[in-house]
Amino acid sequence: MPDGLKRLHHSGQAHFLTFSCYHRLPLFAEMQMENAFLGVLEQIRRRFEMRVFGYVVMPEHVHLLVSEPAGKLLSRAMQILKTTVTIQARQENKRVAGGPPFWQPRYFDHNVRNHAGFVTQLRYIHRNPVKRGLCLAPEDWPWSSFRAWATGEIGAVEVETTWTAARREANKT
Repeated sequence: MPDGLKRLHHSGQAHFLTFSCYHRLPLFAEMQMENAFLGVLEQIRRRFEMRVFGYVVMPEHVHLLVSEPAGKLLSRAMQILKTTVTIQARQENKRVAGGPPFWQPRYFDHNVRNHAGFVTQLRYIHRNPVKRGLCLAPEDWPWSSFRAWATGEIGAVEVETTWTAARREANKT
C-alpha cells in the first residue's frame, strides 16, 4: 500500500472510491464498457450485500460512494469487481486480450465521516461529467446515479436513495 494511504475498514462509514483505467486511457468509452461495468457493479452489490449510494462511470475512471460489505472487506469486493470487468473487456474486445491491463493497480479510498462529507462526495460524483465538458447537466450523463436521486429512476444498479427506501417499505405491505 502506498505511503500515507490508510484504509479504515469495518468503520460503518460510507466509502468514496476512485479507480482508473490503465494509464488513464479512455478504455470505457473506446470499448463501450460502461454498461458492462454497471452490470458487474450490481452483481457485486448483491453478492457482498453492499449499498451503492452513488456512482459515475467516466471514459477513463470510476467514482463510487458505497457502504462496506456485510462482514467482508471492501478491498475484496473491489478486487472481484475489477477482475470481472477485465475478463469481460478481454472477452468482448480482442484488442485487450494479451495487451495492457484494463486497470491501474489499487484504488483511492476515502472514508466519509459525516452527512456533510456524504453530500459533498455525492455532488462531486454527479457533477464530474459536467465539469469535464462531457454533458451539459448531470441528468444527461447515462452512466451516473444522478437520475436515481433526482427522480427515483430505476437503473442497472440499485442505488440507495429515499426513493429506494420508500419502494422497499411499500413492498413490505
